[in-house]
Amino acid sequence: MLSKTAEYALRAITCLGSRVGKPASADALFEQTKVPRRYLTRVLQDLAVEGLVRSRPGPGGGYELCQPIDKLTILDVVNAVSPMERIHKCPLNRESHTNLCPLHDTIDKAYAATEAIFVGVTIKDLIESPSPIKPLLDTA
Repeated sequence: MLSKTAEYALRAITCLGSRVGKPASADALFEQTKVPRRYLTRVLQDLAVEGLVRSRPGPGGGYELCQPIDKLTILDVVNAVSPMERIHKCPLNRESHTNLCPLHDTIDKAYAATEAIFVGVTIKDLIESPSPIKPLLDTA
């Protein structure tokens, strides 16, 4: 249900969110997120176009968040790079399907439930989770 691009964007945003005020170089992001370098560059560009991150050139520069981590939700990140497409009408264009059939209705309900969860979780929630396992870090 979640595209690879969205998952990679979430990794990058979570990494940046854990170091607010300290830009991260592409190398540092690559090392911590394990996103393939070319893909990471593309994802960061997409996030920058959507206003979620910015690039600061020069020594000490890198990428940083443009949004506060207590306001930025998982859904915001997903929608910035690869929005989930809800099903509003029959994908098969069947004229007799004035409502969604049981199959497509169930799939759309799953998308709706996912969106409801994602909109309720901020990047801060992920970073400050009480879980002993911290996102993107080897805690062993």
